[in-house]
Amino acid sequence: MTGGPLLKFLPSIDRYIFRLVTVPMAAVFAIAASLLVLDKMLRLFDFVAVEGGPVGVVFKMLVALVPEYASLAIPLGLLLGILLAFRKLATTSELDVFRAVGLGYGRLLRVPFAITAVLMAVNVALVFFIQPISRYYYEQMEYELRSGALGASIKVGEFTTLADRMALRIEESEDDGRRLKGIFARVANDQDQVLSISAKEGAFLATTDNPDTIILRLTDGTIVQDTGSQTPRVLTFTRHDLPIDLPAVEEFRARGDAEREYILPELLRIGWSDELPEEARDASQASFNFRLVEVVMMALLPLLAVALGVPPKRSSSALGVFISIVMVVAYHKVNQYGEDIAALGRVDPILALWGPFAIFAALIIWMYWRVAHVPGGQAIGALEIWFDKLAKRVGGLFRRRRRLKIDLAAAE
Repeated sequence: MTGGPLLKFLPSIDRYIFRLVTVPMAAVFAIAASLLVLDKMLRLFDFVAVEGGPVGVVFKMLVALVPEYASLAIPLGLLLGILLAFRKLATTSELDVFRAVGLGYGRLLRVPFAITAVLMAVNVALVFFIQPISRYYYEQMEYELRSGALGASIKVGEFTTLADRMALRIEESEDDGRRLKGIFARVANDQDQVLSISAKEGAFLATTDNPDTIILRLTDGTIVQDTGSQTPRVLTFTRHDLPIDLPAVEEFRARGDAEREYILPELLRIGWSDELPEEARDASQASFNFRLVEVVMMALLPLLAVALGVPPKRSSSALGVFISIVMVVAYHKVNQYGEDIAALGRVDPILALWGPFAIFAALIIWMYWRVAHVPGGQAIGALEIWFDKLAKRVGGLFRRRRRLKIDLAAAE
């Protein structure tokens, strides 16, 4: 039961519980964050492919979303880490030994509450400071990708209109777009003269004097100039540089278009300012209370984990794990709804967000009290009995089907 050098000052029981909590907590956090990131990654790859942007921007956008996903994964990892630790203590009868020697739940929860305090501080930094900035950065990259400011590529096999006076089509692209084959361009000038250009190969080149213009260098091609007369001019070339004016890209909006992009001092300044419109104050107060109540809720997770992590005697039911996830996710959705209606000014933010918190807190404290202070008490005892009966019926149904298959096989 020895820990690392930083944990030597802790008693051995605290080091033991620390390991029991942190290992599954880190695993759950990594799995939850990975699933969220992978789901978003697939959507971003589709989005970037449609917009014709560089693949590298996908990973930049994912990095910008990590703080948002971390603020969701941290409470879930904390809850399941503590729950699985106490579940192991209960199923191996170690919890009975600890309580027999006078170590109650309050003593055993010292380390989990210390871990909770650290993660609450991390989550405060995430939701009030880091996440608003990273979300704005993500929106900015998405805007620049749509507008072409991130270097959107020409789609192969399709006509692309540039600067309203040029249509460009490329048959093949090699070396990540550095080598183009089968190029056709149709260019119109101010005198309504049209150039039809075809070339065997080409490449885009940047210019140092004008960043708004790039050069399409063509090799081995033909230029057909329509001058308005009956006979167009036809020229052949071995190399021809065609300047292309990039479309003008408007500057992205300033941060603060949505309340979720405000950091803590900005929320406080806007939410309680007498000079701003009531709609802005309501939205800012709703966002502030939503973020705060989500962080404060983490202080209840160790109690919820104990209440749902200790199964009935002589039982290895994992129903508590499922219920814990459902409760946390459902409470998060209730908070999101409360933030929405509070932002519209229909309900006071205190009532919309702290009302459900009070109910949730009272339920968790009652569940913990049942497990910790009532002999033989269970927070979800009725559900455990119902779940056990359901599991037996389902198991019996599968056994009957298996016996029926065996009898039919024997009859044949």
